[in-house]
Amino acid sequence: MLMSNSDRPARLHYMANGFRVLTPGDHVACAISGARIAIEDLRYWDVASQRAFASATLAAEAMAPR
Repeated sequence: MLMSNSDRPARLHYMANGFRVLTPGDHVACAISGARIAIEDLRYWDVASQRAFASATLAAEAMAPR
């Protein structure tokens, strides 16, 4: 049976120049805001912490030295 990936969160492994799909889905959640990020719109992530971010601003704030 063919299963649709719509409305299912994906599980990804983030790498320096891309990501690998571990569990198929159509979106991931932003680590800061919780917003849904469509896989095709995903541009920002942190390899070290394996977290996705909805925008460059959120990513910069999360990764800024404290």
